[in-house]
Amino acid sequence: MLDYQNFERFLYSRIKRRNLIIGVGALTGLAIASQFQQRAVAQVPFSSYPFTLGVASGEPYPTSVVLWTRLAPEPLNGGGMPGVNVPIRWEVATDPNLNNIVAKGTEIAIPELGHSVRVVVNGLKPDTWYWYRFTSGTEESPIGRTRTAPRAGSDVSKFAFAFVSCQHYEQGYYTAYKYLAQEDLDLVVHTGDYIYEGGITANRPRQHNGPEILTLEDYRNRHALYKTDPNLQATHAAFPWIVTWDDHEVENNYAGAISEVDNEPDQDPQVFLQRRAIAYQAYYEHMPLRPFSKPEGPDMQLFRRLSFGNLATFHVLDTRQYRTDQPCGDGTKERCPENFDPEATILGKRQEEWLYQGLDRSKARWNVLAQQVPVAQRDFTPGEGATFSMDKWDAYLASRDRLLGFLEQRKPSNPVVLTGDVHSNWAMDLKADFNKPESATVGSEFVCTSITSGGDGADTSPTVEAYLPDNPHIKFYNGQRGYVRCVLTPASWQTDYLVLSDVTTQSGTISNRASFVVENGRPGIQKA
Repeated sequence: MLDYQNFERFLYSRIKRRNLIIGVGALTGLAIASQFQQRAVAQVPFSSYPFTLGVASGEPYPTSVVLWTRLAPEPLNGGGMPGVNVPIRWEVATDPNLNNIVAKGTEIAIPELGHSVRVVVNGLKPDTWYWYRFTSGTEESPIGRTRTAPRAGSDVSKFAFAFVSCQHYEQGYYTAYKYLAQEDLDLVVHTGDYIYEGGITANRPRQHNGPEILTLEDYRNRHALYKTDPNLQATHAAFPWIVTWDDHEVENNYAGAISEVDNEPDQDPQVFLQRRAIAYQAYYEHMPLRPFSKPEGPDMQLFRRLSFGNLATFHVLDTRQYRTDQPCGDGTKERCPENFDPEATILGKRQEEWLYQGLDRSKARWNVLAQQVPVAQRDFTPGEGATFSMDKWDAYLASRDRLLGFLEQRKPSNPVVLTGDVHSNWAMDLKADFNKPESATVGSEFVCTSITSGGDGADTSPTVEAYLPDNPHIKFYNGQRGYVRCVLTPASWQTDYLVLSDVTTQSGTISNRASFVVENGRPGIQKA
């Protein structure tokens, strides 16, 4: 595990030391890197410590992984870098002190990508821990740790990961990440709402760094604000990540090319697509994604597949970019004819076909669908009548019927859905027909609560308790904050819901609220 206390001390000491040096007039220069295709400029001064946003890794393959950092001596002021190319050296070792270097090189940080860099390190050994560091001039980044995936098809006896979502900076402290950084895991999965796009709200534990974000610099500054959090940095430095977005990385409840405020004259699809292109670029600049995800205008390839030996395959989905508009005018309400439109889609045709092909061909014991919004039905009205959220799979009935029908008929091995979005913990069986409780259980869905969004939350809710009897496939609900830990073996999947006492102070404590098990070959969630 990463030494969290040492990481935090390193981060603050580097910033403090660098500010002291600048204060007495010393500047750092960079060596000339004329051998690169894009010429780097020598003697670029940093106004402060440049690695303020830490380091990260992600997208683990058996022999490669992505490393990330960004030069940002003034992270909330556009980064504070001059508009020139800057070389960044990187090195990878098999030990935490970086004595045994096994790979190294130089990347060029360019202003067009906010001086962010991603390094695809190839030639690594499968299923192996590595440590890495970046250097620019005489400045060194924190040391991060990452892990490659097991070899394709290899026997894996155990795999552990955590998944998280919804980390509104203003609404609480990232105490969950402090605890998460100390876990014994192979991977972290983020299911969306990494940032929030809104402006400043008074009387919250922390505040955003400006009004609602619209420009590229706005989005860069907002990502930077979130990434300055030391607890978030520590978790990025401790494990490789798989990320996918939801809506707030662009704008709340957007759907494809349609803005949340599409009824306003200045929010026609072309105007909104410009904003989407900006937001997608900033997201790419700040995440450890592979180069194939680099956006082209308002389009970005985010659905993808990662495998971990013969034990698990993650089918990472994007339920925002390709969806049709929310039916019935969005909101929570009774269903309308639009809910039954066979042309309405939450995945889009190409992604849906890709998902089914991958599930059909998968030889993994556990098939994991990492995505954004709840798949299982949630009827919010007790007794007679029924109301549903129009932003979830509940509103896109043709899409969901095709998914559940595929799971029932083709029977891919042990499908488990990971979900975020709703700021609460849920454990739910996926039914062939939610209106017939006796119908086949075709999979399981675990929903993680938020890191901070919604404030402290509460263990139970009288409102939710009132409608749970109308949803017998729902096995668990909890409204506190935290993260979800999953431990997989060939025989079983265990999910632990780790919750915090509070997030509106920095002294929150963590506990395991509940645990559930799915047995191999036996769909459905059982209490551990």
